[in-house]
Amino acid sequence: MYRTENDSVGSMSIPTTAYYGVNAARAQANFQITGQRLEPDFIRSLAEIKKAAALANAELGMIRVDVAHAIVAGANEVLLGLLHDQFIVDPMQGGAGTSSNMNINEVLANRAIELLGGKKGDYTRVSPNDDVNRGQSTNDVYPTAGKLTLLKKNPPLTCSTRTNGPRPLAKSRAV
Repeated sequence: MYRTENDSVGSMSIPTTAYYGVNAARAQANFQITGQRLEPDFIRSLAEIKKAAALANAELGMIRVDVAHAIVAGANEVLLGLLHDQFIVDPMQGGAGTSSNMNINEVLANRAIELLGGKKGDYTRVSPNDDVNRGQSTNDVYPTAGKLTLLKKNPPLTCSTRTNGPRPLAKSRAV
């Protein structure tokens, strides 16, 4: 079974079981470059950013508190490794990360909609753009997620000196 979703290009059929939406599906169709999926730590980094943004936006009154809590609950599921099969965008997509950003926005919006008792694709309840991506830009989210992922994979070492106290030391500089 399918649901119909629309974007600026037109309509597209999306499986009713899918948490991704039309933007991710269109990117998957248009950017089949490596045949790979996003790296799990990168997906978790995206979820951390969206979780923090939802909490901040709720505190500022920019999104409803119930919507923020549902987005946070979805992000927590992603952080636990759930829903990773819903990240269908090739890591080498065009658009400087826009497709990956929309993929996480759609997954979290659809999961939040479901948690609030709605049906996936009903973006009047939770919008991927207006709620999940509120106050954010792909130009900030994507490189931040990359940096967080690098830190997860290469945590800084700490060295101690008598005069300066602990200081971060890159692994490449450790002897």
